[in-house]
Amino acid sequence: MASLYSIDLSPPLFPSLSFSRKSFLSSLPLKTHNLSTKPTLLRCTSNKNTSLSSNVDQLQEEEEEEEFNRTNDQDPGERLAKKWREIHGQDDWAGLLDPMDPLLRSELIRYGEFAQACYDAFDYDLFSRYCGSCKYNRQHFFERLGMASFGYEVTRYLYATSNFKIPKFFTQSISDEQVWSERANWIGYIAVSNDALTAQLGRRDIVVAWRGTVTRLEWIADFKDYLRPVTEEGIPCPDPWVKVESGFIDLYTDKDPTCQFCKYSAREQVLTKVRKLVEIYSDERGEEVSVTMTGHSLGSALAKLSAYDLAETGAIMAPKGKKAWVTVFSFSGPCVGNGRFKERFEQVLGLKALRVVNVHDPVPKVPGMFVNEHRYEIVRKWGDGLPWSYHHVGVELALNHKRSPFLKETSDQSCFHNLEAHLHLLDGYHGRGERFILATGRDPALVNKASDFLKAHHLVPPFWRQDQNKGMTRSPDRRWMQPEREKLDDHPHDTHHYLDRLGLVENHKS
Repeated sequence: MASLYSIDLSPPLFPSLSFSRKSFLSSLPLKTHNLSTKPTLLRCTSNKNTSLSSNVDQLQEEEEEEEFNRTNDQDPGERLAKKWREIHGQDDWAGLLDPMDPLLRSELIRYGEFAQACYDAFDYDLFSRYCGSCKYNRQHFFERLGMASFGYEVTRYLYATSNFKIPKFFTQSISDEQVWSERANWIGYIAVSNDALTAQLGRRDIVVAWRGTVTRLEWIADFKDYLRPVTEEGIPCPDPWVKVESGFIDLYTDKDPTCQFCKYSAREQVLTKVRKLVEIYSDERGEEVSVTMTGHSLGSALAKLSAYDLAETGAIMAPKGKKAWVTVFSFSGPCVGNGRFKERFEQVLGLKALRVVNVHDPVPKVPGMFVNEHRYEIVRKWGDGLPWSYHHVGVELALNHKRSPFLKETSDQSCFHNLEAHLHLLDGYHGRGERFILATGRDPALVNKASDFLKAHHLVPPFWRQDQNKGMTRSPDRRWMQPEREKLDDHPHDTHHYLDRLGLVENHKS
């Protein structure tokens, strides 16, 4: 049987698909994604389509497609420019999740791709001298990932130092020859929309994408520490009872003056760069500005924590008083803080967070498995004073991988947690109880890029994505070797200046 997919190792947002005649997928026309492309319905169908019931089903599907196209006949780029505040949570996504708004779906997948890029670009090959860094230079980041058409430019890489409370976060080469850092790991990036895309988006968009762990699910065992007040880490919160998980806050605020890449904490890196960009685009250019935080797993926790910090510290407030809009699109994230953190995040600071989860994934249920927002009120009130009482922030969008006909039954919980699987589920979700129908043409083969979750008859090998020859190249003398890389960016020269503008110089010891 012919292969069902044409697989490109550089995954665009919505890769094209090719099918054999006997494919179970309908041969609807598919297009590479951009903001002006209308969504396409893609279904799982049987190749035995000569029965009366099959013909009836086909007619019903055609009617559904006609109705789908009628409700989406306006250019998505035009709709987004007018509707972006609603898509970014102005009304807490009321009426957009059930049934699923096609524009929101497209945007969630787009921001999920930004988070996925953190995994695809991370060098976690223990045999690499650059293990723990980003594989690509900042100037060529999206190009090397097949995302050049996204319309964003990476303006800063983010680094974090190793943390004893989350030991499996840190990845380090087995080689004695350390060519970049013995203490730092690349943890994400900050990107800004270009002028052409900004016109389509209706505002200048700053994306902060955080990487999660790459060691499957072992890190769950590391969440044993208690909640800790954010004020202990220099976040200027007037409420001393606002607390977050200590492992997250340590990873976010730790630094090492002896390390070139983490002499500034991840917190300081984010605050200074976002403040600078908000000043440039909001004050100097007079544009609307949004700051969109995204991340998966541990990266989701850091996205929520950093969004809270940006608002609490005032880094999203330009000197002329115009404030950037902040939204978190989180994927399969754990709880971050207690009930007071949730209250301050949502009610006092007015931050918006949409959490995409798979109901079978254990990660969103921790920490706080026994005392959380789902317990009876009397239990919550009793538990709020305990050091292990957690509450999720924002609005939850619950998906179910068992609804997808593409995915197999498995006991491997890392599949339930996989980000590409979440993006696949988003593509087929139309509302609770609705049929699973792929709406954008996003390639199901991407699910198996770093997992083994697709049914075998799709003929997509598991864990198929890898660098050509695992990154090895031939030297002039024809020997196979690891190539040298371009110089890695560390910190902009004006970082200390913006720390001073934010009143954080006293917290930095260089």
